[in-house]
Amino acid sequence: MAKRIIVKIGSQVLCKSGGALNIDVLSNLVGQLGTLGADGWQLLLVSSGAVAAGSGLDDKQLQRIPDPVARKQVMAATGQVRLMQTYRELFERQGLSIAQVLTSKSDFQTRRHYLNMRGCIEALLAAGIVPVVNENDVVAITELMFTDNDELAGLLAGMVNADLLCLLSTVPGVYDGDPDDPETRCIKRWDDRRYQLEDIVSRGTSSLGRGGMHSKLAIARKTAKLGTEVVIADGAEPGIVQKMINESAGTRFPAMAGTSPAKRWLASAEVHAMGSCTVNTGAESALLDSNRLASLLPVGIEAIDGHFSRGDVIQILNPSGRVLGCGRARYDQDEAKKLMGQRGQKPLVHYDYLYLVD
Repeated sequence: MAKRIIVKIGSQVLCKSGGALNIDVLSNLVGQLGTLGADGWQLLLVSSGAVAAGSGLDDKQLQRIPDPVARKQVMAATGQVRLMQTYRELFERQGLSIAQVLTSKSDFQTRRHYLNMRGCIEALLAAGIVPVVNENDVVAITELMFTDNDELAGLLAGMVNADLLCLLSTVPGVYDGDPDDPETRCIKRWDDRRYQLEDIVSRGTSSLGRGGMHSKLAIARKTAKLGTEVVIADGAEPGIVQKMINESAGTRFPAMAGTSPAKRWLASAEVHAMGSCTVNTGAESALLDSNRLASLLPVGIEAIDGHFSRGDVIQILNPSGRVLGCGRARYDQDEAKKLMGQRGQKPLVHYDYLYLVD
């Protein structure tokens, strides 16, 4: 089976300081991807840049749109056309065809939408067509927006079971301290037992994107846990794509044991839970015990909140309210309340449809 690689190109990589697209950088990266395609890799590209590409719209036209939200939507709508035209021309030089895939967070919300999008992307990859995926900024609303395209790329990696996810940034990788300190070094291989997220990275956002290194690190750790190897690297470094494959650049997050397709979906749907259940300390210990495969049984449930039906995603909380994970409910909230606290009953969430955060 062909190996699959997802490359995410962020705004700071593909845009000039003024905001316009940097064609030289794009051309170079597409050329590197073309080489991978010739070597048999299946390629999926997650690209920002629609709003930046739309910044070239005539100022007189933009001045007719006083509302800043509507102005950004117009720039995204017109820019997406320019961005895709640019990619089409660049990939054609490599003998590759592309397809545009615009998505929103709601497409990951239900199992039906999720499988429908996965089927489309799988068909494109099987045909040798490169899906170019971006958030649909034209219609996106705040509560249903991805944190950034790093999050989108991580969700797609789980969806198509990618072998490698490359998050291209403007830095060589994740540093083990203050980047301005001459003693600071780039971490070559991430190890959760050695490094702590909050100790390594300070929160912040770039001028051209919603995310930052904190977001990249969180997404990288989560995606690796779901079975896809991740690399954070500098998109402007010469030959960076091949270097990432050869493990000679960036910060690498080794993939953990493979996760089932159902759990990869749950990892993307956790923020769309229809309800929640609070478990006691005994159930919490059983669920978090790495030496056993535990389902969520009614005997360990202390409270049920929200309105959910069979098949809906629900959150699982510990007694203090911390989110332990989420799962697919095997029955609705009314039956769950009736069975709550009882022994010998069928699980509310079976282990096969249970996703734990850590």
